[in-house]
Amino acid sequence: MTTDKLNTADIVTASCKYNTQPSDIMSVHGHYHAVCYGADGKVKWEEGFDNLVTTVGKNFMLDTNFANSAGGAVVMGLKGTGTAVVADTQASHASWLEVGLANAPTYTGNRQTPSFAAAAAGSKAATALTFAITSTGTVAGCFINIGGSATKDNTTGTLFSAGDFSSSKAVINGDSIAVTYTATLT
Repeated sequence: MTTDKLNTADIVTASCKYNTQPSDIMSVHGHYHAVCYGADGKVKWEEGFDNLVTTVGKNFMLDTNFANSAGGAVVMGLKGTGTAVVADTQASHASWLEVGLANAPTYTGNRQTPSFAAAAAGSKAATALTFAITSTGTVAGCFINIGGSATKDNTTGTLFSAGDFSSSKAVINGDSIAVTYTATLT
């Protein structure tokens, strides 16, 4: 029996008259379990052991998942107040709502597609995306969706990550929020 554990790290930084840097930690681990059977079919020995995941392996995972092709398009949106939990999906995140269309504040255009540089040292960073705010409201954080739609409030695709600023941020028409995203496998 093989058991792999996947922990991930992503960092979202945003600016809108505030200097916040929310983060969480992720790492990639695997576990091997080997059983040796003799010619008679009896177990001679068995052993389980953890492995390391190489930097090139981490880079491959990041380049594959954030390529805007293999897993589908990668898009970023803004979230409203409420806490993201690990059980959240794009279709079901009962404790928070996406802002931008049906929920204030609104912003121009669709969810945005980050442009990622090639992964290096187990980390992959995107260039900054700017959300032009067109109404008054509160923004609590950001999220990344893979394989879904760029249309705001669309529930398709995989909710890859969601995070909150240190506190919710009030915005008004004319503000802009510049967001960069970095994913790191440790």
